[in-house]
Amino acid sequence: MTEMLKVFVQEAAARAARQAQSEDVPTVDLEHLEKVLPQLLLDF
Repeated sequence: MTEMLKVFVQEAAARAARQAQSEDVPTVDLEHLEKVLPQLLLDF
């Protein structure tokens, strides 16, 4: 169970980083995580 949670958090961080990069923002913010969270939940 902990391994799945670890993978989930890593994937969330990676997607949030990609979202920030696509917006040309140098840092990842909570807004980026909020934008990718719905699709992330559907994928898992």
